[in-house]
Amino acid sequence: MVEGCGILFAQSQLASSEQVVYEGHTLIDEGAWCWFADPRALHYENASGTINSSYVGCIDVHGAIKAVQYDFLKKQRTEVLIRSYFQPDDHDNPTFIVLPDERVMVFYSRHTDEPCFYYRISRLPGDLTTLGEEKKIQTKDNTTYPSPFILSDDPEHIYLCWRGINWHPTIAKLSLPDADDNVRVEWGPYQIVQSTGARPYAKYYSNGKDRIYLAYTTGHPDNENPNWLYLNCVNIHTLQLEDVQGHLLSTIADGPFQVSREEQYVKSFPATVIDHTPDIRDWVWQITTDTLGNPFVAMVKISGNKKIHDYYYAYWDGMTWKEIFLTHGGGHFYQTPDIETCYSGGMALDPLHEGVVYCSVPVDGAFGRVYEIRKYTVNTQSRTVRAESVTHNSRKNNVRPYILPDSEDSPLRLVWMYGDYYDWIVSSSRSGYPTALHGDFQWSEETADLTDGLIVDVGGRSGNALNCGEVRRVEMSREGENTDFTLFLSIDLSNVRPEGKVCSGKHWAWEADSTTLRPVLSIDGKKYLSSNVLGTADSWLNHARGTTGEWYPIEPYRRFTLTVVSKGCRLTTYINGCADQSIEGDIGLSRLTLGRFNGWIQRYVLSRRALNSVEIARLVSQCR
Repeated sequence: MVEGCGILFAQSQLASSEQVVYEGHTLIDEGAWCWFADPRALHYENASGTINSSYVGCIDVHGAIKAVQYDFLKKQRTEVLIRSYFQPDDHDNPTFIVLPDERVMVFYSRHTDEPCFYYRISRLPGDLTTLGEEKKIQTKDNTTYPSPFILSDDPEHIYLCWRGINWHPTIAKLSLPDADDNVRVEWGPYQIVQSTGARPYAKYYSNGKDRIYLAYTTGHPDNENPNWLYLNCVNIHTLQLEDVQGHLLSTIADGPFQVSREEQYVKSFPATVIDHTPDIRDWVWQITTDTLGNPFVAMVKISGNKKIHDYYYAYWDGMTWKEIFLTHGGGHFYQTPDIETCYSGGMALDPLHEGVVYCSVPVDGAFGRVYEIRKYTVNTQSRTVRAESVTHNSRKNNVRPYILPDSEDSPLRLVWMYGDYYDWIVSSSRSGYPTALHGDFQWSEETADLTDGLIVDVGGRSGNALNCGEVRRVEMSREGENTDFTLFLSIDLSNVRPEGKVCSGKHWAWEADSTTLRPVLSIDGKKYLSSNVLGTADSWLNHARGTTGEWYPIEPYRRFTLTVVSKGCRLTTYINGCADQSIEGDIGLSRLTLGRFNGWIQRYVLSRRALNSVEIARLVSQCR
């Protein structure tokens, strides 16, 4: 039974006249995400106290898949380049899990363009800056929205859910990575359900023990009216599909469970249907469970004409599905009027606090009508809702909020997209999603003093650049050759492809492969090829909108910065301030040589210590 009438709606005073601007704090300057691939951000801290970090992932309009890692123990913020030159589409944001050995695994895929997933795994526990080489999981059907899980009742496997077979919810069981970081598909992939709609949209959630819940629609709300919302769960012990009461629906390997948008289906499987309101286009934002294991869902009801978006809190009370109206969500949130009119501002459940939902809603403020984040607290007993302002008087929209899983004791919990949004893909028609990521916590920045340990600073405003092919050797004193160091280079390629060694020192060298444009880091005679390229996906700006399966040409960098940081026995390289490669080895500053390549070094800075990320970012900004 669904209850939705006569609800007492108690809303607190929201101080709408307050002129103070609060838009949260910037976590990443450029980046966005869709809401169907999770966890798009994650917090992890271990019992031994050696790891306490948050990871927030995104993709920017240049096709760079990135993550920001904040180490709360060291108070260090690092931006990591997971994959450059990817399809510039916000559906391609990365998702994260922490493996039993505490290394971080990152999944990502193109938007229904390729029959595979990509993944990378950190070499060190909890440290994304040490990501290993990019690997692939081949599939038969194209993929989108990877959602990985490891459950305590089966800690030897990764359960991966996505939109795959026939554009429907799909699942596979993977092995844990072997010594070479390879995984095997040990069960599946299998299509979980078959809808009467062409493209069901699913959100997944695990209780962490033995079940994976999926809430999904009949199809895309643009195409389905009405668009129903359903919920099932996967029992990993039996590999069967159940309803919320534990009743068997299907054995997954035997074929998908048939889902219908008919009243007879509701009578036959009442526990599987969250909502089936006539002339309403449902869409789902998140699912989680309470302490008793009962699921609750953040959902939006969109009117038949797609102009009205209403936010609801739906929950299973142990016997039936119920829902409570939260607030009006306006219409579609972004600046392009004629497409994706079912894109709401967004909702996020707090898994740690039952009844707490964050919503993006349009509010009249100091800068006009802007989408703001508000916190709604639901009391299911009294059926009342209390609202509080989170952001206010923002200059631009705050949308697609998300709570970091496992962040109960962390000061960073809520994150969201901030800024302009024109389309989910970059194309000749529209510039995509030039948003930033904001959060409810301000990073503690490390101190910056570029004069501390400075050995040499050449170029920049002085104009003393190294010309093409010019070689410069930097002599080091013997006592300093094996200490920590930082080498910063601003490089101008001026329409030439890089060829030759840009820099080298004791047992190490950095160059770029002229064919693939991929950086090559050599340490102790072994070459490590980067998973990234020295270029962007900006060529998408010259092509029509859509997911065609094509890889358009790389747009090579004309200028970029390279930072080589040696700390202890580890060498880490940064491209434009983002961590690219990190390898251990016997390295030093002696025999430092610059310029054996077909480009120009506009500026180089050498310091006798490892610069922190704030100092690296400052150098990068000085060269823009």
